[in-house]
Amino acid sequence: MNNIAVYPGTFDPITFGHIDLIERAARIFKDIIVAIAANKNKKPCFSLNERIDYASHVLKKYPNVKVMGFEMLLIDFMRQQNATIILRGLRVVSDFDYEFQLAGMNRHLAPDIESLFLMPAENYTYISSSFVREIASLGGNVSQFVPDIIANALKQKMNE
Repeated sequence: MNNIAVYPGTFDPITFGHIDLIERAARIFKDIIVAIAANKNKKPCFSLNERIDYASHVLKKYPNVKVMGFEMLLIDFMRQQNATIILRGLRVVSDFDYEFQLAGMNRHLAPDIESLFLMPAENYTYISSSFVREIASLGGNVSQFVPDIIANALKQKMNE
């Protein structure tokens, strides 16, 4: 059985909540691909290459985790990678509605690909990349939400 899971997202930036979910998934799945979407519609703070580099750096201790960027339909990326599981995180109840719709659409497009959901540890449920970027943009300390390399990069990016 193919046991490759893809955890897609913008990861702008990757947070301790993301890392917690990846760590949990790394114990379950043979291989995990953290698929970083270019997603130019969201106007990310960091470039795709920066997001790939930062995620690769903070996830290097997980031997079965690979970080890749993509600029196509997720289902097409999944097929390219011979992956059959879309891994998504659910932090709070309000995430469920969007994720439910997304899973339904993906199932319609690719019935052979399953969506699975994991929840981060309770102490990470309130962390979102959007909140982290907003706090950083207002000069706040984000070191309790992201690894030091990310906190420093955000501080530098916000001072440009």
